[in-house]
Amino acid sequence: MKATWNGATIADSDATIVIEGNYYFPPDSVKKEYFTPSDYHTTCPWKGLASYYDVAVGGQTNKNAAWYYPEPKAGSIPKVGHDFSNYVAFWHGVEVSR
Repeated sequence: MKATWNGATIADSDATIVIEGNYYFPPDSVKKEYFTPSDYHTTCPWKGLASYYDVAVGGQTNKNAAWYYPEPKAGSIPKVGHDFSNYVAFWHGVEVSR
């Protein structure tokens, strides 16, 4: 799977995990040069506290376009069947495709 935004590939992996219809990319498949930590957070009742990244490409910034769970909530890893700690998912116009 590949994640692209503003003409750039920002993540690429054959080892994504699908959780609730979203593709989560392994941390080492994300091109860190495009990511800046955000102060934004949300909470999922069963996955826990999500942290976000802003994605910047070509002088444009997509605020809070990527999220991840640094410490998934107890019981969520067995439910998913894989440790998804720090795996990154996308929204806000980031295209995820094969």
